[in-house]
Amino acid sequence: MRFHLPMFIAASLLFLGEVLIATKLKDYHFIRAYFGDFLVVILVYCSVLAFWKLEPKRLALGVFIFACLIEIAQFFQLADRLELTGAARIMLGTSFSWEDILMYALGCLSVYVLVKYLKYPSNTSL
Repeated sequence: MRFHLPMFIAASLLFLGEVLIATKLKDYHFIRAYFGDFLVVILVYCSVLAFWKLEPKRLALGVFIFACLIEIAQFFQLADRLELTGAARIMLGTSFSWEDILMYALGCLSVYVLVKYLKYPSNTSL
């Protein structure tokens, strides 16, 4: 385990963006319904790389699988079944959508390509 400041800053900015999307952009359907899902997988990707050194392709695939598992939990209404409230209910979500899975795939692909393009040093010490 180690700390990588640029990825931590990226994750922090993405988190702030997600909070703004959730709280201030209620009238912008496309941004809330699609762009937020696109960004959230990038947020998870950057958060992981801020603390662990992992190979970009494996991480992108892992983040995508994790996002799909969350979406499957929404399909089975896990938040309702567990009687979740507040932040836990918001983070798990309540509505399944194939478009969300597409946005997760596009987000993971985008961050993977960007990290590869920037030649993020996954196999060297930072």
